[in-house]
Amino acid sequence: MIFPSNLKATLALTATAIYFHPAHAATTVIPSTSFSSYSTFESFWWGSDHNGRNSTDHSHIALASSTLSLIATPTSNAVPPTSTANPNPAIHYASGAIHAQSQITVTSANAYTISGEFSSPTAVGTWPAFFQQAVNSWPPETDIGEWKGTANNWFNTFNTSSIVKSTLVSWPTDLSFHALKAVLTAESNGADVKIDFYMDNVLQTTQYGQGFVGQPLWLIINLQQMEGSSGTPGPSGTTTYKVRNLEVTRSGS
Repeated sequence: MIFPSNLKATLALTATAIYFHPAHAATTVIPSTSFSSYSTFESFWWGSDHNGRNSTDHSHIALASSTLSLIATPTSNAVPPTSTANPNPAIHYASGAIHAQSQITVTSANAYTISGEFSSPTAVGTWPAFFQQAVNSWPPETDIGEWKGTANNWFNTFNTSSIVKSTLVSWPTDLSFHALKAVLTAESNGADVKIDFYMDNVLQTTQYGQGFVGQPLWLIINLQQMEGSSGTPGPSGTTTYKVRNLEVTRSGS
């Protein structure tokens, strides 16, 4: 079929406009300044069931120089307290944990980028983490940062308790800050979520969360878990886990 030249030009411009149609601007869900002060912190995070959140007690959750510190200290009791959760293990450490107030829900109309810089202890018995966990059920779970008593970071995606994808990446032991990032996008089937994991801006692995689309997730930073899978005995003194420049953005609606 032969088109008039002016119609060809119109079609070409239309095709170009469609191809280069700009994406929705990113919305900041949690700004990189959320650790800049206690008042700003409490606008974006909560942790009322853990020690140290309130404005007068920061022995386990502390802010300084726009950096969050989660601090674990051995319990001083001769007989340590026990957890109220089955199987009621002994609590050998008091430590900090926080949840983001905003839940993260990936849909076919949006995508999320979660990033930050982390200084993580790697000693035996330490178990800091940075992860997303289902609000209504378990799984879903994705671990952007998990250090279980070794000089490795674990990138994990739990589809069930037994169907787990894990990728271990070496982590420095000098407590320097390193960047972690996860980009979450819905797959074309409208059910699964593709998760690209980065360390220091280099793609480390891509994993897939089956049925994660539409599932609300908490974003959690914690040093609440000590010992257990990270080994025993844990440190005899204070352990500090630091986070800075944490940001969550959403593209699309």
